[in-house]
Amino acid sequence: MPRPAGTVRWSSRCRPADVARAPRTAATARAPWGWAWLGGAAGLLAGVLVFAPARWLAWAVEQGSDQHVLLRAPRGSLWNGSAQLVLAGGADSRDAIALPGHFEWQLRPAWSGLQLAMRATCCMQQPWQVLAEPRWTGARVQIGNGQSHWPAPVLAGLGTPWNTVQPEGTLALSAQDLSLEWVSGRVLVKGRLQLEASELSSRLSTLKPMGSYRLTLAGGGDDAPASLRLETIAGSLTLSGSGQWVGSRLRFSGEAVADPERVDALSNLLNIIGRRNGLRSIIQVG
Repeated sequence: MPRPAGTVRWSSRCRPADVARAPRTAATARAPWGWAWLGGAAGLLAGVLVFAPARWLAWAVEQGSDQHVLLRAPRGSLWNGSAQLVLAGGADSRDAIALPGHFEWQLRPAWSGLQLAMRATCCMQQPWQVLAEPRWTGARVQIGNGQSHWPAPVLAGLGTPWNTVQPEGTLALSAQDLSLEWVSGRVLVKGRLQLEASELSSRLSTLKPMGSYRLTLAGGGDDAPASLRLETIAGSLTLSGSGQWVGSRLRFSGEAVADPERVDALSNLLNIIGRRNGLRSIIQVG
C-alpha cells in the first residue's frame, strides 16, 4: 500500500535518538585526550619543579638583592643545595668578597608559603629558619631566633663606603622574633635584629682597635615605624645615633666623636664617614 505524501520513513540504521546522541558521543570520545594532555602538563610541571637546579635560587637571590648577595658555583637543586656566598657592590661593581666555606640551604613548601633553612658554614653553628608567606598586598618574611658571627672585612665587598673604610674585627648578628612585611610599598618590622661589632678598626686609622659598637633594629606596632639605634659599648671613637623607617626609606641621624687625645689618629676616618665639625663628624642618611 503506498505511503501518504510527506511521510518520512526512518531507517533502522539512523533513528532520531541516534542523531541527537551523535555529537555527544564524539565529544565524549575526545574528552579522555583532553584529560590526558592536562595530566601530562601537570606531570611535566611537577617534574620541572622537583628537579629544578640550584642556579634558579642563585638567580633569585642575585636579582632580589640588587646583585649585592651572590651564590657562586651553586650545586644541587632548588630544594637542597649549596654555593659559595659572596658579598658584592651591586651591578657594574668590581668589589666582591667571598666568605670561606659554603652556604647551604633546604627549601620546603609550607601551608602558607615556603620554609627555608639556611646556614653559612663559616659563621653559623645552627641553620636559621625563614618562613616566606605571600600576601594580597605584598609578602611577609618571618625569621626564627638565631645567632651568627661574621668577619668584619667581608663588608668591604659591598662597595662604598665599606671598601674605603676596610673594617676589621668581628660582627655578631642575632635575631629575636623578627618579621618583615611589605604592605602596599611600606615595610613593617616586628621583633629585633641586633649587630655587635667588637674590637673594630679601619685602615684609615692607626688606632687599633677604635672601639666596640651595637646597632639595634627594633620593630614597632602595626602602624608604628621600626627604629634603628647606634650606640658605643667602649672605645676612643664614640658612635651614636637613631633613626626610623618611613615607608620603605631609612632616615637616620648620628655622630662620631673622637677623644681629644686620639683625634689625629682618627682624623681620616672622621672626614670619610660624615660631615666634619671639629672633633666630631655628623652622619645623615635619608
